[in-house]
Amino acid sequence: MQKRMIAAVLKMRNRHLFLLDIIAFTVIPGMCLMPAFCLVHNWPAMLSRFAVPLVVYTMVSFLIKQSVFMYFNFYSRYWRYASVDEIISLLEVALISWVLTMIAFFGILKPIHVLPASFPITVPFLDSILTMMIIGGVRFAIRIAYVFNDRMGMGNDGKNVLIVGAGLAGSMIVKELRANPELGLIPVAFVDDDPAKQHVRIHGVDVLGPISDMAAIIEQKSIEEVIVAIPTAPGNLMMEIVQACKRANVKRRTIPSIHEILSGSAVAQLRDIRIEDLLRRGTIKIDSQNVAKLLHGARVLVTGAGGSIGSELCRQLTALRPKEIVLLGHGEDSIFHIAAEITSRCGIINDPVIVHSVIADLRDKERMEQIFRQYMPNVVFHAAAHKHVGLMEKNVIDAVTNNILGTQILVDLADRYDVERLVMISSDKAVNPTSVMGVTKRIAELVVGAAARRTGKNFVVVRFGNVLGSNGSVVPIFRRQIESGGPIKVTHPDVTRFFMTIPEAVQLVLQAGTIGHGGETLVLDMGKPIRILDIARDMLRLSGLLEGVDIDIVFTGLQKGEKMHEELFYETEEPERSKHENIFVCRNNFEGAEGDAGSVYRGIQQLIESARSGNTGAVYHFFKKIVPQYIGEEGATMHIDMRDLRTHKAAERYEVKPPEVSRKTFVKTEG
Repeated sequence: MQKRMIAAVLKMRNRHLFLLDIIAFTVIPGMCLMPAFCLVHNWPAMLSRFAVPLVVYTMVSFLIKQSVFMYFNFYSRYWRYASVDEIISLLEVALISWVLTMIAFFGILKPIHVLPASFPITVPFLDSILTMMIIGGVRFAIRIAYVFNDRMGMGNDGKNVLIVGAGLAGSMIVKELRANPELGLIPVAFVDDDPAKQHVRIHGVDVLGPISDMAAIIEQKSIEEVIVAIPTAPGNLMMEIVQACKRANVKRRTIPSIHEILSGSAVAQLRDIRIEDLLRRGTIKIDSQNVAKLLHGARVLVTGAGGSIGSELCRQLTALRPKEIVLLGHGEDSIFHIAAEITSRCGIINDPVIVHSVIADLRDKERMEQIFRQYMPNVVFHAAAHKHVGLMEKNVIDAVTNNILGTQILVDLADRYDVERLVMISSDKAVNPTSVMGVTKRIAELVVGAAARRTGKNFVVVRFGNVLGSNGSVVPIFRRQIESGGPIKVTHPDVTRFFMTIPEAVQLVLQAGTIGHGGETLVLDMGKPIRILDIARDMLRLSGLLEGVDIDIVFTGLQKGEKMHEELFYETEEPERSKHENIFVCRNNFEGAEGDAGSVYRGIQQLIESARSGNTGAVYHFFKKIVPQYIGEEGATMHIDMRDLRTHKAAERYEVKPPEVSRKTFVKTEG
C-alpha cells in the first residue's frame, strides 16, 4: 500500500499540480466560511445569504492566485529537489497573492458593496493560510516521496560510509549518495570537530562526535569507507585522517580542494587522498574584489602559458573575465592544449574571453615587439623560464639568454607599450644561489627591479618555493618511480624544501599583482620547510606500500647546484607583512647586488653579451660580480656548509629550526 501511494505521488507532474490548484482555489474560500456557519443555528439561511458574495470572492481570488502563480513560473519547477529555496518561493507567492486579495477585498469588493458588510473579514486571512498549507503540502509530498523512494532503493547491500565533515560539502555528499543508490555507498554517520554540529542529525544521518573518535566509530558502525568532505582541510588534519583509516584498514577518499571544485557533482569528483592534500594549508583568502578590478576587461599576456604555473594562471584568469588572454609559449603542444581548455571554458559563459594562442621565443626581440604591437596588453604575467636545476648547469648559455635576456626584452617592451602592470614569477633558488638556474632568476629579479625604478612603472617580482605537481617537481618524479616498482631516489635524508600547491601559488600571484607599486619583491609565505624524505614516505603510505619491503628509498647525494635547504629572503632584506597575511613585501630589491643600479645594469648587459658570444668563463665571472652571494663553479664543494650557516640565520627569523645536516655522502638503501 505504501509503495503504491509513493508510486502515485512520484508520477505527478506540473500539469497535475495545475489541475489540483484550480480545485483548491475554488474550494478553499468555501472552507473558510465553515467556522462562521458553525457558530450560528440558522446556517442554511446564512448560506443562501452569502452564496452570491462567496462566488464573487472565489472568482476574484482565483484569478489573482492563478495569475500570480503563472507570472512567477510556479508550474515550471522540479519538485523532486525542492529545498529551502522552494519554501521561500512558496512564501513569496502566497504573500503576494494575499496582499493583492486583501486589496481587492477591502479596497474594491467591500466599498462597492459587492460583499455585504456582514461578510466575514476573516475569509481572506484564512484563505491565504489554507492556500499556502494545501498548495505547499502537495508539492512537498512529492519531495518526501522521492526521499522515501531513494532510501528504499538504497537497501542494505552497499558499503557503510563515514563522512568526515558535516558542513555544506558533507550534506551534499549525503544527498547525492541517497539520490544515486547504484553507487552502493550508504552514509551512516558524520564526524566533525565543530561542537555545534555534534550529536545532531543532518539529512537523517547522525553526527556522532569529533574526528578524534573516528577509530571507535569505524569499528562501532562497521564502516567500510571514509569520505573526507572538507575541501579546506589543512595537511595535518588530512594526515590524522589517513593514519586513522590505515589503522582501521578502511578505504579513504576525499573531495578535491576548493580550487579544484569548478563544476560537476561532489560525488563525481571523489578521488583518493593525494600527497598534495597532506601538504595544503587550508583556505587561502584573497581580496577577490581588487583582483577582479585589476583584471576584468583587461588584455592580459601570459608568458610560459603552457607550463604548470602559466596554465593554472590562465585557468584562474578566465574566471576573472579579462577581455583578452594572450597565451604565449615556445612549445606548440602545451599551448595548443591550454588554449583548447580555456576556449572550452569560455564557451559556457555569456561574455566569453577572447583567447589568442601565440608561439614565440622571448629572446626574439622583433617577434616579441610584433606581439606587443598587435595585442597591446595592459597586464603581463611573466611565468616563462628555464627552471630545471641540473639541466641548466649543463646549458648555461641558454639559461642566461632565456631567463635574463628574455626578461630584459619583455620589460623593455612593457615600458615602451605602456603596460600598466607586470608580474614576474621568481624562485626561492634565487636567494643566495648555488645553481645557474638560481643565479639567472636572481639577475632576472634585478632586471625587473631596475626597470621599475628607471621607468616608474608598476613592475614587481613574486618569489616562492617549490610547487607540488609542477613539471619536474619531486611528486610526479616519485609517482613514476613508485609506479615502476622503485626505488625512490632522494638526494639526502635531511634535504628540505618549501612547498605550495599550484592553485595556492597562482592565487597568491594574482593577489600580489594588486599589492605591488613597482620595484618590490613580493615573497609568498611558504610555511615551514618540509623534508623530501617525508614526502617520499608519505607517498609510499598513500600507495599502500611499505618502505624496505615493497619499495626501497635510496640516497644519491646532492647534485651539482643543489642546496640542502632553500631560503626565501636575503639576509639584507627586511620583509614586512603586506595587507595580505600570506605575502611579504621587500622593497630593497638591489640589496645584495654589487654596486649601484647603474653598474648592475651595465653588468647585466655585459653578461648577456658574453652569453651571446658563447664565452662561458665570462658568464661565470659576471654571475659572481652581479650576485656576490652566488657560489658557482669555483665554490661548489663548499656550498653545503654555507647553506647550513645561512639557513640557520634565516630560520631564526621564522623560529624554524632546520634539520641537522650530515656532510657524509649517502648512497645506501634504507630498509
